Amino acid sequence: MLLLASGRGERLGAAIPKAYVAVRGEALVVRSLRRLSQVCDEREIILAVNPEHREPFVEPLLPALREHGLDQVVDGGATRQASMTNAFEASDPQSEIVLVHDAARPFFPVAAVRDAIARASEIGGALLAIPVSDTLKSVDGSTVTGTVDRSRMWAAQTPQLARRADLATAIERAHEDGFVATDDVSLLEHAGIPVEVVTGSPRNLKVTTPADLAVAEHFAAEED
Repeated sequence: MLLLASGRGERLGAAIPKAYVAVRGEALVVRSLRRLSQVCDEREIILAVNPEHREPFVEPLLPALREHGLDQVVDGGATRQASMTNAFEASDPQSEIVLVHDAARPFFPVAAVRDAIARASEIGGALLAIPVSDTLKSVDGSTVTGTVDRSRMWAAQTPQLARRADLATAIERAHEDGFVATDDVSLLEHAGIPVEVVTGSPRNLKVTTPADLAVAEHFAAEED
């Protein structure tokens, strides 16, 4: 399990990096890691962080993170792809499945992730996603150029999963081609490795804006 917490989260407008913002007294990164620990008993959890954040933000949280199963902290990179790759390279080479998750998504459905693990093991890759419900417009500048058929559109979430060997192949292929992915399974797609969606949840929001943080407080109050 690779938990990514390297970003600054500037859109949240918080005084500290987003991963360390508290929701009902618990940092997002701790909430997310605690939930990951509920997915399965046999796992390794690696946290990728901005090296500048280690001393002021990560170290005070280490007791709580280790209590919930953290095994290792590694430095993230300049991009999400680089952070994921660093964490992947530090992980157990004997692991069969790799799970990648965002620290800013602390409310993912655990049962769906278990299903996604099974699907990734079977076909190569899987991710949580939900069908798009809004009407989608293609736009040039500010001019609408058409309406997109939403029947085949899904909004990607995390966790995202892959067989280790397939992810290693996909990372190498992306490096050779200079391909930069916007999410983790995009690497598999680029390498021609099958990926399947598993229905996630609207509650699996990624905390990005102050409005998201208010929703997260409400979700946490329901769960705590």
